[in-house]
Amino acid sequence: MENTSPSIDMQNLPRHIGIIMDGNGRWARARNLPRSKGHLEGLTAAKRVVGYLADLPIEQVTLYTFSTENWRRPPQEISYLMGLISKYIIREMPFYREHNIRVRRIGNTSGLPEEVLEHLSKTEQSTKDHTGLQVNLAVNYGGRDDILRAVNRILDASRKGEFQGECREAAISAYLDTAGIPDPELILRSAGEKRLSNFLLWQGAYAEYCFVDAFWPDWDEDIIAGCIQEYQRRLRKFGGTDT
Repeated sequence: MENTSPSIDMQNLPRHIGIIMDGNGRWARARNLPRSKGHLEGLTAAKRVVGYLADLPIEQVTLYTFSTENWRRPPQEISYLMGLISKYIIREMPFYREHNIRVRRIGNTSGLPEEVLEHLSKTEQSTKDHTGLQVNLAVNYGGRDDILRAVNRILDASRKGEFQGECREAAISAYLDTAGIPDPELILRSAGEKRLSNFLLWQGAYAEYCFVDAFWPDWDEDIIAGCIQEYQRRLRKFGGTDT
């Protein structure tokens, strides 16, 4: 059912929202629970938020699911996170169909378990004809790594004679993982942290940012609506003036 909340201007929605989902571990620790429980509740929050955005409707949302820096975590936690991605990406197929959601993966495939890649690929293929919200799962993603791989792709294309002329902004954007995806207008982060942590560095150059104290597992429709309201109160000048 379409969300028609009068508190949100439906004519001024961001096309693309990026979300840095932070605080699962601290949420669990505050409740004397294992970190794994925090990650599981974070998954529930992601589903809650995605369902809300799909009904607004928003065109794109990118979820920072697993960063290139997350490999520094304990092996047991990494294994658990990879298991969650692999297991639930497939399990939620009825949810994708219900909300007409298309799923796309971005990030470096190097080092990801074969089962994770297989399930991500299967989900992308199964939802490719859906025309609603596109959920971009940033798995083994880092903004610097994204730019570096784009530059190497351009160099390789140049050596093959497939790329000629000057390397302009549009060319770099076309070789990023997010090629064909509009840049995010709004980037959100939970748990009170106020940094990008290597997320969509190129794409988020002119995004509006909203930092929320609540841990990610506590996020719901009201928090997301509040962030969108904040976005709608801002004047986006892109280096110009407000006159």
